[in-house]
Amino acid sequence: MGRAQADICFVERRDDIRIIVNIPGRYSLASKLGMNGARREFACRVIHMSTRGMALVAPASGPPGERVVTYIPRFGKLEGRITRGFDQGFIMSIHGTDEFRQKLAAKLDWLEKHKNHDLTEGRRHIRIVPRNPYSFLTLPDGHRVACLVIDMSVSGAGISADAEVAMGASVHVGHVRGRVVRAFKEGFAIQFDAVQRPDMLERSVIAK
Repeated sequence: MGRAQADICFVERRDDIRIIVNIPGRYSLASKLGMNGARREFACRVIHMSTRGMALVAPASGPPGERVVTYIPRFGKLEGRITRGFDQGFIMSIHGTDEFRQKLAAKLDWLEKHKNHDLTEGRRHIRIVPRNPYSFLTLPDGHRVACLVIDMSVSGAGISADAEVAMGASVHVGHVRGRVVRAFKEGFAIQFDAVQRPDMLERSVIAK
């Protein structure tokens, strides 16, 4: 059991259903605001979940107690507070009534029974989701920040990071250089300067 999976036990009851998952989503933190004063949204990946808490691999975190609002496909909007951080993200509680938790338990039970039959986005399309989505982004000034690789291909990647990068800026994601070509709600898209070898793609983009 990994650190995140073990730590989440502190925010849930002993008899609560807990499952290991790999679900993309998005989230916002009370302390992370954009230039317009609104909450910024980041991409995330849920790696462990119960009716009372979940562990997120995430590019931006906050202190214990900070409010988090997430949107997770299949589960919708989930709110709670950070209970503990770990190297690549954080663990959060999930707020809700007993009735809400019963419905969430039913969804988790269904997902546990069917998750191995799902066809991931990466298998259907040329763009793939890396097994380990956590990497580092090197900004034009040389500053290095943690980032989440939402998806990637041999020609580019979708990135979510606690950084605002100008359109056209030259950056590195992992060991690959590229430029920012498009912004979207949870982050931005990078076009690589050179097409990458498919068999080396994840090793090049995901920095250790």
